[in-house]
Amino acid sequence: MTGRSGARPGPVGFVGLGTMGGALASNLVRAGFEVVAYDAAGPARTPLGARWAPSPADVARAAATVVLSLPDGGVCQEVVRDLAAAGDRQVTHVVDTSTVGTTAARVLSAMGLAYVDAPVSGGIVGAHRRTLMVMYAGTDEDCAHVEPVLAGLSDRRRRVGDRPGQAQALKLANNFLSATALAATSEAVAFGRAAGLDPAVMVEVLNASSGRSGASADKFPSEVLTGRYASGFSNALMAKDVRLYLEEVRRLSGARTMGAVTGSVWEAFTAAEPGADFTRIYPFVAGD
Repeated sequence: MTGRSGARPGPVGFVGLGTMGGALASNLVRAGFEVVAYDAAGPARTPLGARWAPSPADVARAAATVVLSLPDGGVCQEVVRDLAAAGDRQVTHVVDTSTVGTTAARVLSAMGLAYVDAPVSGGIVGAHRRTLMVMYAGTDEDCAHVEPVLAGLSDRRRRVGDRPGQAQALKLANNFLSATALAATSEAVAFGRAAGLDPAVMVEVLNASSGRSGASADKFPSEVLTGRYASGFSNALMAKDVRLYLEEVRRLSGARTMGAVTGSVWEAFTAAEPGADFTRIYPFVAGD
């Protein structure tokens, strides 16, 4: 049996079955992989067709490549430590789809397992449609080894560097732009509404004009104008990603004027509405 890009390896491990992780693990199952999965919340999240494992150590003993989809770098380090320490482990490679930042990626790459930094962008809808962008970085050998697994995750993927941390840098830049665009578009639409404009008409015209962005083309039509606010990504996670971006910018002595403004907006929104869907920044900015 073959995966989407050639010979299929043995069982693939998966740790972290939240909204995004569950969708990615399901993609691997549908691509023909035997998936052995673990989540700290218990077996209820295990995708149809995957096999539950009681611990990360059990995943390490069952699969040579393990995919991570976890909330932050600290949790990733705990899991990788457990994988590497497992007795009779099979695992040799880790594919980390989490957003952990460049510093954490470098730490993770030195924990005794071959590590491919592979954060994703495109949301839960993109995951289900296999249009999610997997941006990945690692050595030639490590990337070649895990390519069948990457192909099982999504039909869109791009190697962006030869060392772990480089894909994280691109993901942080991407999420900073996404956060800025959504906050700015929310402010602009709130302004237009106060001036008597129909927000739906505004978004239609913006999307045919130079103000178009992912926020106006996707988030506003699907989540804001419909009142759904159910993208599956929380304000706390976006605030965390912007925070990581600013930490890395400071480390590199880069420009951060816009970053500071964006970061303050997302920190205020998260403090005011902990755990809210990140698209609810529109009513927060508008004062609704």
